[in-house]
Amino acid sequence: MVVITTATAVGIALAQGSGADTYKANCASCHAADGTANSPAGKMMKINSFKSPDSIKKTNAELTATINNGVSPMRGFAGKLTDAQIKDLVAYIRTLQK
Repeated sequence: MVVITTATAVGIALAQGSGADTYKANCASCHAADGTANSPAGKMMKINSFKSPDSIKKTNAELTATINNGVSPMRGFAGKLTDAQIKDLVAYIRTLQK
């Protein structure tokens, strides 16, 4: 049982790490490191914070669709990020909303 728990904890840490890395590489410049969109680009483009009630109430499927398809001014990441990367990215965004 300890091995399974340890393996699960390691798996979660790796997923968060890869989501964090993907976020840093593709999202943080506009959405800011903490998800508040309090960056020069975020302010200029009037990007919503991931901590806003509207963002928090979005389902994982809605966040996934937005990441894949984009929403003005954000380009879509379909074909640029794998499904696994997007899933990890959504999980990481959820950690920013806490």
